[in-house]
Amino acid sequence: MVRISCLALLSMLAVTLSFGQASTAHPPLRIGIVGLVHGHVHGFLGASLRSPEIQIVGVAEPDAHLLSQAATRYGFDPSLLFTDLEEMLQKAHPQAVLVYTNTYDHRRVVEICARHGVHVMMEKPLAVSLEDALAIEKAAHAGKIQVLVNYETSWYRSNHAAFDLVHKGALGDVRKVVIHDGHNGPKEIGVEPEFLAWLTDPKLNGGGALFDFGCYGADLMTWLMNGQRPQTVTAVTQQIKPEIYSKVDDEATIILTYPKAQAIVQASWNWPFGRKDMEVYGQTGYAITVQGNDIRVRRGGDNSHEEQLAAKPVPAPYDNELSYLRAVILDGVKPDTLSSLETNVTVTEILDAARRSAVLGKTIALAATR
Repeated sequence: MVRISCLALLSMLAVTLSFGQASTAHPPLRIGIVGLVHGHVHGFLGASLRSPEIQIVGVAEPDAHLLSQAATRYGFDPSLLFTDLEEMLQKAHPQAVLVYTNTYDHRRVVEICARHGVHVMMEKPLAVSLEDALAIEKAAHAGKIQVLVNYETSWYRSNHAAFDLVHKGALGDVRKVVIHDGHNGPKEIGVEPEFLAWLTDPKLNGGGALFDFGCYGADLMTWLMNGQRPQTVTAVTQQIKPEIYSKVDDEATIILTYPKAQAIVQASWNWPFGRKDMEVYGQTGYAITVQGNDIRVRRGGDNSHEEQLAAKPVPAPYDNELSYLRAVILDGVKPDTLSSLETNVTVTEILDAARRSAVLGKTIALAATR
């Protein structure tokens, strides 16, 4: 969670010089925006209004004041604005929606969209509980729609470089992964009031830092492990700043165990600065991501030296959210594992178990099958 996410900056690379200009190569994807209470919506809208990949055909938000603010800020025609999602779907006919509600509302949005055959991409995480994640999965299959989850880190060249090293065997079998995500707190970085209100509500967010940033690590580890679910989940959460975050955790550590590997997911609203980085340790080497584009690598014996390398570009259309979404919906491109529904049901299972572990003070063993 950042003021303007790197995924938005990546999307800016795809903008055209004239407002609303459509690509000559292919028609844009008709998009509806659902919700305006998730701060990432502004990073997206700031980057996407001139994109040839999409056409925004409707905005649904029950808060009329937020709708009015968005209309003024982004120049939306009043005919595009709706306070009811069903009405927007029926009148605007989007092919897909981008969801910027609180996390609790994700289930309701997907169930409605599934009835209308409209695909969904939502901001992370998928859901506030495994029960909701499974309901989303059921609705998506029944409606034959794609449900994708957007993470800023899905577009990082550095993460893809680490993944490639692992799957080429360059590091040996994975033994330990340490993932750090977070910043110094949503209030401290000045998120919008409507964003802060639900981030700090345990019902609407699922937790605090545990869900807000723990989802990144659970997603990356599930990806690195080729979809394998952990055997156990152990979590510790704290309220280091209860005077600010009285209802939710602001510090969380999750330990995941696999038959021959372990992951430590560190999610925090107490870092001295924003960070999203990962350390992958194999039998014969390691890879440490450095922000979005670089990677530190050491391979071989004791006399080997660490190198810092620029990661290769991620192949299109898997390099930014707009091209990717359009390609999945209109061109039939296979969903990337990081954003796939299957992966993110597992992510939610991990977060759900982590929340229970922190409350009960014990390790949670996951069933062999879900």
